[in-house]
Amino acid sequence: MTKVYDSPAAAVGDLPAGATILISGASAATEPSSLLAALADSGVGGLTCVCDFSDCQPDSMVAALVASGQFARIISPNPPDDLVAGADASRLMPLGLAVEEVPQGTLAERLRAGGAGIGGVLIPVGAGTRFAAGKELRVIDGVECVLELPLRADFALIRGSVADTLGNVMYRGHQRGWSATMAAAARVCVAEVDTVGEPGIIDPELVITPGIFVNRVVQTTRGT
Repeated sequence: MTKVYDSPAAAVGDLPAGATILISGASAATEPSSLLAALADSGVGGLTCVCDFSDCQPDSMVAALVASGQFARIISPNPPDDLVAGADASRLMPLGLAVEEVPQGTLAERLRAGGAGIGGVLIPVGAGTRFAAGKELRVIDGVECVLELPLRADFALIRGSVADTLGNVMYRGHQRGWSATMAAAARVCVAEVDTVGEPGIIDPELVITPGIFVNRVVQTTRGT
């Protein structure tokens, strides 16, 4: 049994219009750029994108997909206006793009809840602010908390360093940032990695995301 796909295009070939996708990384160096390039080439649109725009640069594929208008909605700690300092934000904000700004820690917890299959998390962050608008509030030990619902997606596109044919993944540096959390929170997880090998290529102690959470593996085509 192997989870390895021949190309990024094949790995995302059945990603449908209107899908919700999780994209790991926070910069061009840590995003799954080959998978995102294949997604751009497919032209599929109406997508809801969940990602971290913190360090997104003009050469990133996330920025390119925002500019192309393939995203209908974005859930992120940072709105697209902040994608590139000094750039023309209007060209990165297609007309009608809906943006849900979520604090970074809250987004991580919502994804973790989605992956764990629990009904939500109570978080003190955001209570008494615009982030609590329309949400259920609870007082826990005298502290007002916001009930944040779990977040799951149709696809997770993550970036790793090494994977085996069973889908076990090891990360290097900042690749680990969102990848492990997002891998568990999607119906289909696709891992783009630098190196693919047979089982045993990764020291078991270094496996961060077990193969049970990874459905597809593809080797990057855009360098390391």
